[in-house]
Amino acid sequence: MPFVYPNSGQVRAGMGRPLVMGLFVASCLLSIVSFYTTQQGMALYLSPWFATLAALGVQVSLVLVAWLVGFQRSGRTLLTVVYVITAIVSIAFSYVSLYNWFAARERPAVVQRGLYDELNGIAASAGQRLNETTSKARHYVVALEEMTEAEKRHGHISQAPDADPALQAIRESVAREAQAIGAAYREGSGEGARYTAFERHTKLMKQSLAELQGGERALAAWRAEARPDHSSEQQIRRFNAMYNSLPWATMDQLAVTPTPRPVPPSLARYVDRAGSSQEDLMYAFQELFSAPTSRHLFSLALAAFIDVIVFLLAFASGPYFYGATEERMCAAGAALDATEEQVFVRDLLRKMRPSGQGLARVEASALTPGEQQYCLAMAQRGQAVVEDSADGPAYLLDREVHERLMESLAQRGLPLRAASRSAAAG
Repeated sequence: MPFVYPNSGQVRAGMGRPLVMGLFVASCLLSIVSFYTTQQGMALYLSPWFATLAALGVQVSLVLVAWLVGFQRSGRTLLTVVYVITAIVSIAFSYVSLYNWFAARERPAVVQRGLYDELNGIAASAGQRLNETTSKARHYVVALEEMTEAEKRHGHISQAPDADPALQAIRESVAREAQAIGAAYREGSGEGARYTAFERHTKLMKQSLAELQGGERALAAWRAEARPDHSSEQQIRRFNAMYNSLPWATMDQLAVTPTPRPVPPSLARYVDRAGSSQEDLMYAFQELFSAPTSRHLFSLALAAFIDVIVFLLAFASGPYFYGATEERMCAAGAALDATEEQVFVRDLLRKMRPSGQGLARVEASALTPGEQQYCLAMAQRGQAVVEDSADGPAYLLDREVHERLMESLAQRGLPLRAASRSAAAG
């Protein structure tokens, strides 16, 4: 049996409605997505119930206004203004919601990594200063041990000058201490006041060296435990515990030229504000207008894309549900003649004859009142032309109007079938 290809008019008439229904369903699904993102953004400022109602009103307005713009000729400017204002509100809150959704997965890691890098920089500066002071303290311990032993064997060590300022200060301190005692302990070898003073300074320097070495161990332990994926609060708490345990007083005392201590960062600088409450809205737009990144631009583009697609889908599918202007005029003409639309179109097509230009031509005298009003409306829209002839005025219909009338009969409705059977029986 040979395959019979379907008529193109039947295909368009049969598949048109399901395709338009698919566009309608797609616009509804995207509206639900836009409603959710808008509600999440509004929930930063309103209670959940108020945010839900407000977002629902915004999305319903967007869809209905897009439908009205699609099939209503009058008032389109006002409807467009209403849609633009409503879309700006929807896009703004949707952008904040999407920005926070992306930031909740990306920004904490960026903030924690930035804090980790800054803490490591401070730790490196403190470690370098600690290593230099520890090395100097070891040198002083060795020097003081030799000076103590030399004072015991030879004496007169406190009177000799020293190139190192710290050791020179210790020699002068020992000499002043011995002078304060007076002649009870004479200068010379043996265990005396000067030997005891040198030995005491040696012990103090060893204690300072032990403190510095303890600081090095604490710094090494912090470096071993520090991780960039730890929370900001945890990183700062552990760093402050290590920072405060460092012997800063000893380092300042042994330093030739005192330098200011590095200041650790505060937690307020590294709090992830993109996950807090009402601050998110202004923070998101502040970053968008000051230093936009790919995350900001993608969130804004996605928010705008959803509302634009909703408008286009609703704009395209709305006229099919309510009928195009020509279809509504045809239905109005059928109502004037008190008949069904397909019967009205069939009777009108039966009266059409070809013109010299190849257009459909219908005599005005043969038209019913409804058909007359339909042709007048087409003439006013520029889709028909009134032609004067010897037989009276006639209407020349545009090719597209004639095609639409023909396609509307591709699938015969029940009234048309009933009218055809009645005519055949009569």
